[in-house]
Amino acid sequence: MPSSRNSSKVEICGVDTSTLPTLSDQEKTDLLVRAHAGDLAARERLVIGNLRLVLSVVGRFSGRGEEMDDLFQVGCIGLLKAIDHFDLSLCVKFSTYAVPMIIGEVRRYLRDRGAIRVSRSIRDLAYRALQARETLAAEMTREPTVEQIAARLGEPCEAVTRAMEAIVEPISLFESVYSDGEDSVYVIDQLSDPDAGDEQWVESLTLREAMTKLGERERAIVRMRFFGGQTQMEVAEEIGISQAQVSRLEKAAIQKIKKSL
Repeated sequence: MPSSRNSSKVEICGVDTSTLPTLSDQEKTDLLVRAHAGDLAARERLVIGNLRLVLSVVGRFSGRGEEMDDLFQVGCIGLLKAIDHFDLSLCVKFSTYAVPMIIGEVRRYLRDRGAIRVSRSIRDLAYRALQARETLAAEMTREPTVEQIAARLGEPCEAVTRAMEAIVEPISLFESVYSDGEDSVYVIDQLSDPDAGDEQWVESLTLREAMTKLGERERAIVRMRFFGGQTQMEVAEEIGISQAQVSRLEKAAIQKIKKSL
């Protein structure tokens, strides 16, 4: 009978994740001081002690057709950069600084392998802007404005804005933004269609008769969603129920309409 520890063992890049150590904040600080002074053993301990952090970050990028081992290795590169560039004088936890560095490295890897290419100069400006944003956020204890980031870099605000927009990762319209275990709300559910008018629906689907067979709340939701072009969130606020309930009632109404037609 395997032990509970062995049963939870996960191998990634030759690393048994069940045996990975964890470090306290004080241990991380002490190791960072030694690593910055040139202690390679301390640097190695710091890397090993933060591999769980890398795994938790790269786990967000699963299901994208990439090998998790590859993403893990890329995440480790981000971790190494975080270790080497972390400013000990800032009152910021190392993990707070390391997570965006790891995410940035993984996103860069995914972008470089994707179909949409962004020029090197724009990518470099965007990465410098992200680093400046993290530094300013630590100094100001709040999120800096684009104008403040541009001023720190000495670059035009418009150029910084374009660069940061260029590296934003596209998302699927069918990516889930909320789930209560039974029903999910997707990105597409957040969008309204200003062209979805009454005449268009009636002419194409002959809805009038089918609508009479719906309950009062279902009819109201269908009218607001498809005739009024409102989002599920707007409908939920107007009716006074949750967005998940709107999604569930909307799907039920559509099924009834399809059955009637």
